[in-house]
Amino acid sequence: MKTLGIETSCDETAIAIYDSENGIIGESIYSQSKMHAAYGGVVPELASRDHCLKIVNVLKAALGDIKLADIDQISYTSGPGLLGALLIGESFAQGLSVALKIPLIPINHLEGHLMSPLMEFPEINTPYISLLVSGGHSMIVDVMDKGNYEILGQSKDDAVGEAFDKVAKLLDLPYPGGPQIEKLALKGNPAAFNFPRPMINSDNLDLSFSGLKTAVLYKLKDFKNPSDDIKADIAASFQQAVIDVLLNKIKKTVESSKRKTVIIAGGVAANKSLRTAIKDLENIMDIKVYYPSLKYCGDNAAMIAFVGSIRSSVKIKKESSFVRARWPLTELSL
Repeated sequence: MKTLGIETSCDETAIAIYDSENGIIGESIYSQSKMHAAYGGVVPELASRDHCLKIVNVLKAALGDIKLADIDQISYTSGPGLLGALLIGESFAQGLSVALKIPLIPINHLEGHLMSPLMEFPEINTPYISLLVSGGHSMIVDVMDKGNYEILGQSKDDAVGEAFDKVAKLLDLPYPGGPQIEKLALKGNPAAFNFPRPMINSDNLDLSFSGLKTAVLYKLKDFKNPSDDIKADIAASFQQAVIDVLLNKIKKTVESSKRKTVIIAGGVAANKSLRTAIKDLENIMDIKVYYPSLKYCGDNAAMIAFVGSIRSSVKIKKESSFVRARWPLTELSL
């Protein structure tokens, strides 16, 4: 069974082919990050237009020597995400589905992130805990089984990746901000500034990062023209505050759920300092932590194709639209 996956939820145009016997056998991704960098963030209208321009070439690159006629089904991200961008992917998927006379499967982008490590680590068994940290979402999910998820905690305001991007902008760093903050933090002292750790001691597993971002804003106002060293210290201190909160929440989750397997997914999962800190926690708590490969931490089509192969039994009308800007995980089922 060969599943072609399409991802256009934000600013990556991606297509991949998952073979149920051989795994990912073809993939291609085009990032719009350079285009959006000029605006300090993703411009939805520009994202949609660029998906239109690039998606055919991305398909050709992903297929390589694979023939379209050999594809058995098509899965695509139908939410959550930017509505216009999602519609481009859906329209393209519908056209291919009708032309090839094969099934079409709408996929939740968040489920793609939750399931992505299973694509690379077949030894992972449910149930497990997943910390999903990306530009648009920050949540702790109890993955009881495929299609059976319970959100244990989530951000009440800014997502982690969103906070990284906003702080990067305050520091005059280019978009996307996460990698830039991480790079600058290597030159700074993580203990230089005692930034707040919002909700770190709350009696629940929810998260909050808006106040931390605001604290960085006020700290920068203390310096008329902050030097590069000051900016590095601020970046390192901000990053450390985020890591401390996430570590504390993971620890609480493991203690309360008794789960022994933890997955860290989403774009922020690529942060090396976070991975190092969680490795220490892994040894202390005797748990096993998995991450997707770096190329699968961000938005990608491989995870969409993989989840599509799991959801092969899902049938939809090809002429109907299933795009949803918001699509809670709790509304999924197999």
